[in-house]
Amino acid sequence: MESLLELMRRHHEERERLVKLMTEENVAKKQTVRDQIYSEHRIKALLDQYQGATKALKDLYEDETERKAEIAALSGPNEFNEFYSRLKQIKEFHKKHPNEVSIPLSVEFEELQKAFQNPEAMAALVDFTDEEGYGRYLDLHECFDAYINIKGIEKVDYIKYLETFDHVFDIPKERKNSEYRKYLEKLLDYLHNYVARVKPLLNIDQELEQVNADFEKQWENGTFVGWPKETESALANQGAHLDLSAFTSWEECASLGLDRLKSALQALGLKCGGTLEERAQRLFSTKGMKNLDPSLMAKKVKSKDNTKEQARQKEIASLESHLYKYAELVSEQRAATKENVQRKQARTEGEREESDESEASAEESEDDTDDVPYNPKNLPLGWDGKPIPYWLYKLHGLNISYNCEICGNYVYKGPKAFQRHFAEWRHAHGMRCLGIPNTAHFANVTQIEDAITLWEKIKLQKHQERWVPEQEEEYEDSLGNVVTKKTYEDLKRQGLL
Repeated sequence: MESLLELMRRHHEERERLVKLMTEENVAKKQTVRDQIYSEHRIKALLDQYQGATKALKDLYEDETERKAEIAALSGPNEFNEFYSRLKQIKEFHKKHPNEVSIPLSVEFEELQKAFQNPEAMAALVDFTDEEGYGRYLDLHECFDAYINIKGIEKVDYIKYLETFDHVFDIPKERKNSEYRKYLEKLLDYLHNYVARVKPLLNIDQELEQVNADFEKQWENGTFVGWPKETESALANQGAHLDLSAFTSWEECASLGLDRLKSALQALGLKCGGTLEERAQRLFSTKGMKNLDPSLMAKKVKSKDNTKEQARQKEIASLESHLYKYAELVSEQRAATKENVQRKQARTEGEREESDESEASAEESEDDTDDVPYNPKNLPLGWDGKPIPYWLYKLHGLNISYNCEICGNYVYKGPKAFQRHFAEWRHAHGMRCLGIPNTAHFANVTQIEDAITLWEKIKLQKHQERWVPEQEEEYEDSLGNVVTKKTYEDLKRQGLL
């Protein structure tokens, strides 16, 4: 029974309420990775609803004929007739539906917020496997099994696979067959699904469009990694020619080895398969011949088959370009997965089960933690913002306080911090204010009176140790008597020398 204008007003109100909810969700504090992912999924749901309301509102604004007709009916000369007509419709509707209640948008959004706060509803919205750890890690075990079963691929362990699953440019293109393509598609399907769950606000299609555009340019220029461009002349002139005039028998040719014989046969366009003896005999049979035996010639690849092969290679290369982009998007989770796998491999089965239980309980308890951690003994906080263990607190002697008067009665916790502070700026500044150099003589001196007394003692000792020429410089007279400088000068003035 809503009119066109009322429907437009409702869409405007819905858009404003959605913007408010998205703003509140965006500024809310997220303590864990799971909270961050759930928050992005809530924003994505609100954003989709916002886009739907915007599209419906745009359609209503573009329908100018119906909108103008309704405005004319409300503002025309018979506006009261229109009013009573609509009032009659409303009364008839409520007679047929006496228990019908109009639910305002505020109530609908309150129920939406309650649904968002329900953990079960959010768990149904996005699901992760146990190995993925609520989006913190990758679960590539199925892709790893498919990879190591590809014929001709080097077998690696799971950790090595995590490091190099995007290094497909190291695989020779001769081994990139249909089995390899199925593996690549399976890997891309998983990464696409994982990125959509972990980063729901990321526009994956737009990212891949840019990747495809860059790929087309690189493929045309022959600069795409792992797929160098090959021209027809290069394909036709593969191999290196061999001068047969220096050979007298096919046994001498066989001494060159399989690879060199194959290269020489390819250069002549001959068949290059077979054993070492067959290749040597086939190559030596062409010595001195201008026209080669057609039965020895290799089959030429039809241009149609060549075009089909190039199209197949381009499709595989395009999939590899997508893999490079996905590997870039999940680089953080990839490093965390490697560390998690190495940590699990270093534990026994019992320790692994206990660790899984502790991680699960930690995830559950993180939702109920307050901003201020429980710290009744006033212990220092660690790197994770939680109090350090009490045994570590006692081990480092952090329960012992040291007071330094020279630093302005500053208190240092633990012997390590106390010993380190003598070389820091605070103590050096206090010594400079006292006019005393901050040398090793004043180590462990914290009282101002003790520092001044020690400085006076050091100055007196240095004064006593100073060299005095009048008393310590010696002279010798003509008779060989050794006297001090003062005595010598006195005797000289008296003329006794």
